[in-house]
Amino acid sequence: MRIDLPRRFPQCTFYFEPADITSQILNFGLPAPIDVQVVGLNRQANLLVAKKLRNEMAKVPGIADVHLQQITDRPDLRLNVDRIMASELGLTQQDVSGSVLVSLSSTSQVSPNFWVNPDNRVNYRVAVQTPEYRIHSIDTLLTTPIIRSQTTGSTQTTTSTAASSTTAAMGMGAAALPPQLLSNLVDLRRTVSAANINHYNVQPVFDVYANVQGRDLAAVASDVERAIDAAQPSLPRGASVAMRGQVETMNSSFTGLATGLVFALLLVYLLMVVNFQSWLDPFIILTALPGALAGIAWVLYVTQTTLSVPALMGAIMCIGVATSNSILMVTFANDQRRDGANALEAALAAGATRLRPVMMTALAMVIGMLPMSLGLGEGGEQNAPLGRAVIGGLLVATVFTLVFVPVMYSVLRRTAPRTLVEEAEDEPPVATASATQSPSSAERFPVDTPRMRHEPRRPFNNEQRDSEERDHEHRQS
Repeated sequence: MRIDLPRRFPQCTFYFEPADITSQILNFGLPAPIDVQVVGLNRQANLLVAKKLRNEMAKVPGIADVHLQQITDRPDLRLNVDRIMASELGLTQQDVSGSVLVSLSSTSQVSPNFWVNPDNRVNYRVAVQTPEYRIHSIDTLLTTPIIRSQTTGSTQTTTSTAASSTTAAMGMGAAALPPQLLSNLVDLRRTVSAANINHYNVQPVFDVYANVQGRDLAAVASDVERAIDAAQPSLPRGASVAMRGQVETMNSSFTGLATGLVFALLLVYLLMVVNFQSWLDPFIILTALPGALAGIAWVLYVTQTTLSVPALMGAIMCIGVATSNSILMVTFANDQRRDGANALEAALAAGATRLRPVMMTALAMVIGMLPMSLGLGEGGEQNAPLGRAVIGGLLVATVFTLVFVPVMYSVLRRTAPRTLVEEAEDEPPVATASATQSPSSAERFPVDTPRMRHEPRRPFNNEQRDSEERDHEHRQS
């Protein structure tokens, strides 16, 4: 219909307003998701800029229903009353306008009248109007009879008194005044005027509305921004052009979610720094996140899904699961380093041992999001980007967690993590407030008493355990 109707009726403007409640809410009551506003005091110059923008926006691929909301050339019939002639005939401009309004808009515009039903005490409006089919041409309109108004009031009484004195001086009585035709009292001209005038922050505004068809809103908005930038030099002084509507909400939502994603990564990194007491281990853990982002971009491209708010929410969920799996890998590798293994051995052992829990966590998340990603049922397509982003991100992030994270650990983690005993030995002695002299090192640790020394743990079997227990008992004896 968007193609056929303008072709069949080129003099008319056609546009379709959103039919579903979701689009109406996202548009905040506007008839289209894109609203380009030209704001300024110079109405004529702003109107030219708005029409230029309308023509340029109509050339953008994927845009539809481009139209100027304000109608500035509505045809009018202007009736200019000859007040001198009307006063000589004992009529006023109010009499002329009242008679015309009665014929065109009924008596409810001049003197409202109501009838109350005595049975249910409900009032009904009573109006008298000339049938529309009787006024089918300008000649018929000009033959409308003009009579004196019967309304009372201070202004009307004063006017009627002046008109009566004038007619009495001419030798005519007020009651003998015959009705006059409209053509005897007015001069008719054809003009154009604005059908609706809107303001934004007190200043006049012209709205250019546009819809989207067959293309995502962000891409269309980007092309519209270039058209706005091209029209900036032709703006009059004090005028401005801004794009509002659903585009403004989309940009603010994307900015907020992107900022939240960056802060989430930063806070997670700092929290892991405090937990691991290292700047390197959290960095190794976060090396799985580029794989998650790559998987999200890949699955959105394959499924032809646009980047949206649900997709960004799915990205945040995917990053959390990928980080949790990487923490399992690095923690187990650090435990192997404390047992005496080198970086490569610890990385290989972590990848082999933590394969099952990492795969179980990722598969459970993927299977749970699979029905949502299909977009089945009414309204299912709204949350489908969330499920697709989680599935694509976890598929690639799991591979990065099991392969790339151990490789980065073996390359970057050359030195073994420090143990609690080594950290306690490196701490300086705490000075006491006692007046007595602290014992020396020889007094605190006699020669025959062996000092505690931490040795790296090694994997052992039951025979080695029994042998070490016997050696320990022998040393104690």
